[in-house]
Amino acid sequence: MIQRGVPSEGGRPPAVFTIPAGRPFVDALAAGLVERIGGGPEDLAAAIVLLPTRRACRALGEAFLRLTGGRPTLLPRMRPLGDLDEDELAIAGAFDLLGEMPSEDGAAGGDDIPPALSGLRRQILLTRLVMALSGRDTSAEQAARLAAELGRLLDQVHTERLDFAALAGLVPDELAEHWQVTLEFLAILSEQWPRVLAAEDAVDTAERRNRLLAAQAAAWRRHPPAGPVIAAGSTGSIPATADLLKVVAELPRGCVVLPGLDTDMDEETRDALDPTHPQYGMVRLLAHLGLSVEAVKPWPPADRPSPADGPAAAERRRLIQIALRPAGLTDRWRRQASFSAAALEGVSRIDCPGPREEAGVIALILRETLETAGRTAALITLDRALARRVAAELRRWAIDVDDSAGQPLAHTPPAAFLRLALAMVAEDFAPVATLAALKHPLAAGGRRPVAFRTAVRELEIAALRGPRPAPGIDGLRAALGGQASRFAVLLASLEDAAASLHALLRQTAADPLALVSAHVACVEALAATDEAPGAARLWAGEAGEAVAHFLAELADSAASLGPLAGRQYAGLFDALMAGRVVRPRFGRHPRLAIWGPLEARLQQADVVVLGGLNEGCWPPETQAGPWMSRPMMKSFGLPLPERRIGLSAHDFAQAFAAPRVVLTRASRVEGTPTVPSRWLARLDALTAGSGLARTLETDRRWIAWFEGLDAAGPPRPVVPPRPRPPAEARPRRLSVTQVEAWIRDPYAIFARHILGLAPLDALDADPAAAERGTIIHDALEAFIRAVPGELPADAEDRLIAIGRQVFGDRTARPGVRAFWWPRFERLARWFIDFERRRRAAGHRVLATETRGELVLAAPGGPFLLSGRADRLDLTPTGDLAIIDYKTGQVPSRKQVECGLAPQLSLEAAMAAAGGFAGIPAKSVAEMIYLRLTGGRLPGEERVLNEGVAAIAEEAMSGLARKVALFDNPRTPYLSRRRPMFERDVGDYDHLARVKEWLAGGGDE
Repeated sequence: MIQRGVPSEGGRPPAVFTIPAGRPFVDALAAGLVERIGGGPEDLAAAIVLLPTRRACRALGEAFLRLTGGRPTLLPRMRPLGDLDEDELAIAGAFDLLGEMPSEDGAAGGDDIPPALSGLRRQILLTRLVMALSGRDTSAEQAARLAAELGRLLDQVHTERLDFAALAGLVPDELAEHWQVTLEFLAILSEQWPRVLAAEDAVDTAERRNRLLAAQAAAWRRHPPAGPVIAAGSTGSIPATADLLKVVAELPRGCVVLPGLDTDMDEETRDALDPTHPQYGMVRLLAHLGLSVEAVKPWPPADRPSPADGPAAAERRRLIQIALRPAGLTDRWRRQASFSAAALEGVSRIDCPGPREEAGVIALILRETLETAGRTAALITLDRALARRVAAELRRWAIDVDDSAGQPLAHTPPAAFLRLALAMVAEDFAPVATLAALKHPLAAGGRRPVAFRTAVRELEIAALRGPRPAPGIDGLRAALGGQASRFAVLLASLEDAAASLHALLRQTAADPLALVSAHVACVEALAATDEAPGAARLWAGEAGEAVAHFLAELADSAASLGPLAGRQYAGLFDALMAGRVVRPRFGRHPRLAIWGPLEARLQQADVVVLGGLNEGCWPPETQAGPWMSRPMMKSFGLPLPERRIGLSAHDFAQAFAAPRVVLTRASRVEGTPTVPSRWLARLDALTAGSGLARTLETDRRWIAWFEGLDAAGPPRPVVPPRPRPPAEARPRRLSVTQVEAWIRDPYAIFARHILGLAPLDALDADPAAAERGTIIHDALEAFIRAVPGELPADAEDRLIAIGRQVFGDRTARPGVRAFWWPRFERLARWFIDFERRRRAAGHRVLATETRGELVLAAPGGPFLLSGRADRLDLTPTGDLAIIDYKTGQVPSRKQVECGLAPQLSLEAAMAAAGGFAGIPAKSVAEMIYLRLTGGRLPGEERVLNEGVAAIAEEAMSGLARKVALFDNPRTPYLSRRRPMFERDVGDYDHLARVKEWLAGGGDE
């Protein structure tokens, strides 16, 4: 409940006017100023107009241009009271009205008020205090984020003109312990921060604003300006601003102009207002001014006809006023909810399936507006992701529209490059971080950008694919091996650019200023081309200037942090950049705009789209913050978070009164159903009772039009590929392992051997599969060659020693040793036990890692089958045994017998035919798979010793049939012909578009 206004003592009553919702605020303000002050050049120039933000000042200037038809005019002095961001309060530029009147009698003038700390310096100083209090328990990044929250609390406390001394008695001893801990932490603000400000000879931004506004109010009380003073567009939500508005309203030639005050509000509604109501702030301001709502007059020219004053506009305003009545009065709807169809004339609603469709529909609406000459349109939304989507959709028509609410600084190209380059050096040139930085469009390394990107792509294939190399540039050189000289220039340029930063990041107590300087030097070196220095490329444009300004501020204040562990710098850098935005200086399109509610205040367009109308977005979620509970905030004197809902409700009501309004929302976001905004729910309930429910049903035409933009006609079923290359292009030799791929996925043979496409290893791959198998094979081969006869007592120690040597020789990649050495030690013990039993039974090793070949006669000419046996043993009966080491899955007997796993079968046929060099032709009695995992079950022996000859003969017959089949040029290479498992993913499945034809029911 708000106290009624009490008339001011003495003087004339405060002069307060309002411009109704639906009338363009700045245009009406400009026209009224000309009528009220006069149209002469000197008349306007004598006036002072106070507006909420600098953007509002620019909008009023443009309104005067429209009013005068572009004729040169001396404008009034337009001053911003301050820029109010959604999440923080910040004074706009160097606002100082105090120069208007000299100070006297010891009153504070503009020069007597200390300067304000910049936001970044304040955050850094608070970070230092947090780190000192928390010690090693808090990293620099965590401290910086806590400091940002402390800064917000400081602004709130100063804005409400409260005293931190009241914190001491805020929480009774019986309340939760964590609240007591919080209050102890807040001693940073109540005890230490004032000393820091005194040492800096500065004040907080919000405190400086309060002092400036208070001094201005005092100066104008003593010496009222000779010219008119008009404060327009502000609702006085800041107490210091409300005090200044009171002074302005009582000046002899002063007045206050409110936006969209509901002068028809009944007394019952006024008494029930709460902070979530759109009129709460202005009625509270009127009470502060000592006025009743009835005393507020319409802003001239009130008698000039305007669409905003017509019956339809009045009915629209009445609809939204009743819809947004306080919750306790919604039962009155039944006797008041009688509206004509004119109330919703020009209003559309579109509930879209998802964010993509919502952005596309909005872009279409904005694009359609341009078909009418001179017509304007704007999207107003709190959802910045939606704003970015709409801007991207508009580019399909070569329409470039900026989101005037700004772009996060961290997302701009130069800031992203700074962060990526820092991550690359901090992570010791790990593959993912390195490629992310070096593939950024700004990266050039002192060379032509095209040549640099080519070199980076070649480096990726040569060294960065597969398991991670050893740390640093030396690790990359080691991974390159003999190819290192080919990349000498690229690696040297990276090493030189990162040397200083790399050294500082490894220090336990680095100088923050040196870190910033080294960081900038590294990025500038990486951004340089053969024609332009890196600084010229990085710091150009609005985003580049904003990042350069941030870095300059950071360099000025970094030393205040004191020594910092180098490894904490990356997180600190991100935390300090978080929350900062880059706003465009000028709109890119003259007739289209994307506004946040802050930017939309006081502005209007012919077509207004209110987007993202879901709970949690518009209105935003209300959170009490990390420091105080709601009862604590109320006891301390801070406004509850629900006040933001009231501000959002006022923005919604103002925009809803525009001549043409489209309400949009997404029914699902990331697959999760959404809840419509409470204001949409109220409109639905109100219109349903008025017989207008169908008026606000979703206009599905726009969704259909958007879906039709990219429609490619009737869907065509995707079928599996059936490539049929000519016979001369088909391979005439394959290995036994490739034959298995040929059976299961012929398309893989086509892609690899006919198209010549080799699969790339994954980035930062787990050192498994092939890498592990190669190491174990080499270690076991070396051991068997070194110990051919009876095993000595120290056989296990000798195998481990050989394994240690192979691990060291085969790779310098740290992940291999870390992951697989413990497994090797376990399987070594199992393997020695296996060998002891086998050799004791009379088996003798004939060859290891031996190659063999066999030529098959085929219709297309000789076909060469090759293979390499891991091991060939001579059994006590004089037959052969073929042993295959497997570090992965072992095929079952059924898979071997039916030919799906033909490797050992074909090797057995090759051995029986004398295909292995140095091994006479003999029958094969055993095919043995040794599964060597080193896991919980270190090893496993699977022996096939029945019907081996028949299995081998059938495998060769099957291969001969397959070769003959594929010698026919009409035989296609089908994809996934006989996969082992449906979930298996082949190296070439993406090329064969497997997911498309499998999902579409394509027939194999």
